[in-house]
Amino acid sequence: MSEKTHITWHPPTVTRRRGCVVWFTGLSGSGKSTIANAVDSLLVEQQLPSFLLDGDNVRHGLNASPAMLKEVHGEAFAQRFGLGFQAEDREENIRRISAVAELFCSAGLITLTAFVSPYRRDRQLARNHVEGQGSQGDFVEVLIDTPLEICEQRDPKGLYKKARAGEIRGFTGIDDPYERPDSPELVLKTDGQSITDLASEVLQYLRDHGKVDRNTASI
Repeated sequence: MSEKTHITWHPPTVTRRRGCVVWFTGLSGSGKSTIANAVDSLLVEQQLPSFLLDGDNVRHGLNASPAMLKEVHGEAFAQRFGLGFQAEDREENIRRISAVAELFCSAGLITLTAFVSPYRRDRQLARNHVEGQGSQGDFVEVLIDTPLEICEQRDPKGLYKKARAGEIRGFTGIDDPYERPDSPELVLKTDGQSITDLASEVLQYLRDHGKVDRNTASI
């Protein structure tokens, strides 16, 4: 018997509440997490239900690396379920996140995700999953449009330096591509704008598109 034989979709009794997934994408060091956290803070201030899924934080648990899993679960388990940074691992990383984000979205939360998510196909599959369970407009792709040279200057984790030195292979923007979104809902340019201004721009988009009540306080 196939695995599908034992899996049946159980329709929920409670209908899907209004929620959405705001998917921040951009190069490492572009400001994704900083802006997403600022948006989250603004939402909390207005008592709007939200949750932030951050790329690095998720890699400490749900999408942990083989090395992190090995000590507790053993080598075979770690190699099967742990995620590195190869293209296939990145694909699975985003697949898991899109599934979790959709669950939060279906509960009515404004779900913020901050992931490099460098490949268009993976982001499109995430959009398909979220909107397929809900409706068009539930997935809001936000490109943090910070040039590579600025990200390298910031280099908050020292990763670009290591990538340039050959200590890290397959690093996005250096020896692995970043595929810019073709038509994101929002493009945020970080040059010359404050984090608060950028976060407010995201909130205004959500307000204009019915994800946040128009009578909530202006920022």
